[in-house]
Amino acid sequence: MLGYSMTPRLQTEGLVRHLGGRNVVDGISLSVPAGQVTCLLGPSGCGKSTTLRIIAGVDRQDAGTVRLNGEIVADARTHVPPEARGVGLMFQDFALFPHLSVARNIGFGLPRDAVSAARIAELLTRIDLVGYEDKHPHELSGGEQQRVALARALAPRPKIMLMDEPFSGLDNRLRDEIRDATLSVLKEEGTAVLLVTHEPDEAMRMADEIALMRDGRIVQQAAPYNIYNAPIDREAAAFFSDINVLSGEVYGALTDTPFGQFLAPGLPDGTAVDIVFRPQHVRIDFDRAGKGPSPTPAEGAPARGTVLRARFMGKESLVEFLMDDATSRVTATVPAVFLPKPGTVMWLSIRRDRCFVFP
Repeated sequence: MLGYSMTPRLQTEGLVRHLGGRNVVDGISLSVPAGQVTCLLGPSGCGKSTTLRIIAGVDRQDAGTVRLNGEIVADARTHVPPEARGVGLMFQDFALFPHLSVARNIGFGLPRDAVSAARIAELLTRIDLVGYEDKHPHELSGGEQQRVALARALAPRPKIMLMDEPFSGLDNRLRDEIRDATLSVLKEEGTAVLLVTHEPDEAMRMADEIALMRDGRIVQQAAPYNIYNAPIDREAAAFFSDINVLSGEVYGALTDTPFGQFLAPGLPDGTAVDIVFRPQHVRIDFDRAGKGPSPTPAEGAPARGTVLRARFMGKESLVEFLMDDATSRVTATVPAVFLPKPGTVMWLSIRRDRCFVFP
């Protein structure tokens, strides 16, 4: 984000919204500078779309403040209407005007002059739709319609873009391509973007920062790498990928597992804990000599498991094991095709630096 001021273009402080006897938005504070994409990520019903609607001005908060470009647009005494907030909006429904051409859709709301015509031509080039000026929405594919909707939102040069699940209507084949194209255009424009999504892959692909929401609150906010590799709790870890969970109790700041002891500092004896790790951090070796492989310094003690089932998933294989303690189950992912027969005994090791201990 070189060349952009880090002064927030979008800032919220303590947003609260009561609906149905509960706080669907409960103290949301965000800051998005120019050129940054921040994703509000969370399951359906966690309050992320309501937060976006408050920022856009189509819903009103019960408490808190919204600042756009440093100016208060919503607080206890102020409510600037949506059309006066100067933000770009993109939603699940592209909402293109069916009777207008591509060029007129993009230029809707702009004055009809040479400056606007030049802006429309510039955006048609950026979204790779030169030659489509006179086509109508029904003549376009879903991906092309999405790009027209993006161009229309960018046409008045908003400094802030609010996006609510804008790619959910696209098929999987197009989605990644359109996401990347959209991100490229937004970065070129230097727009501050707040994107709402329930898809972790989308957030990881697009965001400079992820704000993970649950029950109306932001439970963790960090760059994608950090939020993935240092989740705040078991539920946060599980939101981004499948996980393995080994349960145990703390004694002397240690927890016993099939893979040896794990540190649990600061937790009193008798505390129940979960050791959480992802399937891709499990290493597999055949039990050829009746003893396990030598672990690397980053791995815990090797443990024996018996294959319960193996499935090929396309890019990788999933192998599920029952460990020798007869209670723990561990799933491992292996690139490409790896389909050992049920009953095969194998040795497993796990990356200790990729294990999380949660009470």
